[in-house]
Amino acid sequence: MRLDILNRGYRPGTKLLFAVIRLFSGHPVPDAAKLVFYRPGFYGDRAKEFTHEAMRGPSAWSVGDRELMAAYVSKVNGTPFCIAAHTATARRAYQDGGKVQAVLDDLASAPVEEPLRATLRMLGKLTAEGTLSAGDMREVLAAGVSRQQVEDALAVCAAFNTTDRLSDAFGFEVLSPEGFEAGAKFLLKRGYR
Repeated sequence: MRLDILNRGYRPGTKLLFAVIRLFSGHPVPDAAKLVFYRPGFYGDRAKEFTHEAMRGPSAWSVGDRELMAAYVSKVNGTPFCIAAHTATARRAYQDGGKVQAVLDDLASAPVEEPLRATLRMLGKLTAEGTLSAGDMREVLAAGVSRQQVEDALAVCAAFNTTDRLSDAFGFEVLSPEGFEAGAKFLLKRGYR
């Protein structure tokens, strides 16, 4: 159920910002952005900081890898807005749409290195089942993933399990392909702040 608050629950300055964004981008402000501007002291500021650190902070994972993780977690959750947004961003980051689509279609046969495949498998299991075993962690580490990479991937997983649930709860509108491409361009240039 879409809550009307995403359409009108903002201060005048924020409404003006949204109008300027729409004017210059030619696209409406995505609901994910609208949500962080609604009650920023309660959710938005903290969410932006955490998500930006997970997605753009120092990491051995590339920006493309982390965007692919976000898309994969969102696919496991079945969240259309986030699947499309992060598929577009991963595709743009990698400059390889086929690779991204292959992962989302069939991780087992996708053309990715084993450390990333093992990490995505782990994130998929955690997202679907809500738990991991010591054996799951040993498997990821045996694939050549460092402990820090595991922590970084888990931060991406936490950020997008939260965002996916908010997207579903608030009924985020799915943008046009052009809207998602514009959003991907923005995310790669500016990050999540």
